[in-house]
Amino acid sequence: MLSPMFSILLIPFLAAMFLAINMGGSGTAPSFSAAYGSNIIRKDLIPGLFGLFVFFGAILAGKKVVLTVGKGILPGEMIGLTLTTIILLSVGLSLLLANLLKIPQSTSQATISALIGPAVYFNVLKTHKLFFEILPTWFILPIVSFIITLFIGKFIYNPMKHRKIIKFKEISTHPILKIAVILTSCYVAFAIGSNNVANAAGPIASMISNELNIIVQGDKFVLIMILSTLIIAPCFAIGSSLFGGKLVETTGKEIINIGPLGACLIAGVTATLLLLASVTRGIPTSLVQMNTMAIIGLGISKVGWKEMFTHTTVKKLLIIWIIAPVLALFLSFSLTVLADKVGLL
Repeated sequence: MLSPMFSILLIPFLAAMFLAINMGGSGTAPSFSAAYGSNIIRKDLIPGLFGLFVFFGAILAGKKVVLTVGKGILPGEMIGLTLTTIILLSVGLSLLLANLLKIPQSTSQATISALIGPAVYFNVLKTHKLFFEILPTWFILPIVSFIITLFIGKFIYNPMKHRKIIKFKEISTHPILKIAVILTSCYVAFAIGSNNVANAAGPIASMISNELNIIVQGDKFVLIMILSTLIIAPCFAIGSSLFGGKLVETTGKEIINIGPLGACLIAGVTATLLLLASVTRGIPTSLVQMNTMAIIGLGISKVGWKEMFTHTTVKKLLIIWIIAPVLALFLSFSLTVLADKVGLL
């Protein structure tokens, strides 16, 4: 016989697991699409490695982002059972749509959008963190990622290749370089764990603290975060198994062919930017968009601006990037209004 508290907590935890499965599918693309695109790793090996390093990243570097998601947009004391379920379900459904369309989507942007819905409805939106830290970071980091890879591709990578300073064809088959690409892909998965697990763990941590009357700080917070992570992080591997294969095809094969050196460059740049956002300011941000913009930057250095931005896959990515967060906001706001009208809040 289940205890009443366990029965109550089960629904939001199931919603968190559903979200984590969809995040795992979406997050597989930025972590392993470069390695897969350069034919270094088989698709069936990706979910295990991805899930393991996501877990490590969440445990070791995810605390600040959990705090931001848990109480930085919507006051933490308001996040109860119903709102937690609404928020997580709204994000999960919007990401499911993107995954079914085989488009990697920003889980962080969808989550923040879902938090904004009830915050606006109850007029308790915390605007300072949102407008002065989170939103600027969403625009700045993908641009930085794009500029760095475009610059390196145009002024370092391509000149070295054309002048035959290094024999790139021989390097692309070198076992040490292949290992380096896989390690950088794992590094990206670690960065995803430091940032994106919080999208599910943040609301869950606030909900548990409210239901059990625990102050979310110090050792008690760490225990709640670890509990949430132990349940949520493995679901990333499940999502990677279900959706990851199709998504790594989209970014790894359909935008531009990527060699091993390009794969290392993209992974290193994007993961470092994401980790900096996580550990310095605790800002949930989009690795998917940084990764894709890095691939586009490298692609432009190879084939030019016109060919890249008239590419059908690139156009599709840009459209879904707008639709998914808007859908999450609409769902969370609508469900909050409905729940309030029927007396669930």
